[in-house]
Amino acid sequence: MPRLLLIDDDVEMLEITSAGFREKGYAVNALNSGKNAVASIRKHDPDCVILDVMMPGIDGFKVCENIRKESSVPIIFLTGRVSEEDKVGGLLMGADDYIEKPYSFRELEARVQVAIRRTPVAAPGKLVFPPLEIDIEGHRALCNGDDLRLTSQEYDILYYMATSDKEVMTYEDIGMRIWGAYREPDRQSVMVMVSRLRKKLSSNSVTNRMIETVWTVGYKFAGKKAF
Repeated sequence: MPRLLLIDDDVEMLEITSAGFREKGYAVNALNSGKNAVASIRKHDPDCVILDVMMPGIDGFKVCENIRKESSVPIIFLTGRVSEEDKVGGLLMGADDYIEKPYSFRELEARVQVAIRRTPVAAPGKLVFPPLEIDIEGHRALCNGDDLRLTSQEYDILYYMATSDKEVMTYEDIGMRIWGAYREPDRQSVMVMVSRLRKKLSSNSVTNRMIETVWTVGYKFAGKKAF
């Protein structure tokens, strides 16, 4: 049973959305503020967090920042603020997706399903591109043995790049991988997520060069696999 954490100061919307997910078979924990978000994640270990941006006191951006200090759980922002600056800022803090208010429950559930998707693999194992190690079973990546603490989407992008048979992965390829759909405005979101991943790879001079930009097209993975 998938576990969700819903955080929204709109109590009526919180109740309606919670009821909808429970009817679909989800276990739902709902909070009307972000004050206890981290404590709830420690206790309930959700598969996905649905987080309102505009809340009094601690807003969604700060809640996201606090969560990312401890967890890589997928985070979907609910927002009436759709400026490019807000969207980029949220993604840089570690959000995995945005959905604008008002929204349909059907669309929200579809985005949750994509967010909690795990990469299918034929068998557990590891991919090694020294000094990078992708632990498929553990759904994580390490550099010189140190966990890079990737979010689910960052891991998914890295795994996709490392296993794709394409020499160049386009923005659309990566967007389809992350969200299951792609529109041209999603290009910037892809770029932000890859930038986040690159930042975590930048601690080592070798891994820092593993993702190469193909101007106006997308990216190449330049890791050399160990045999």
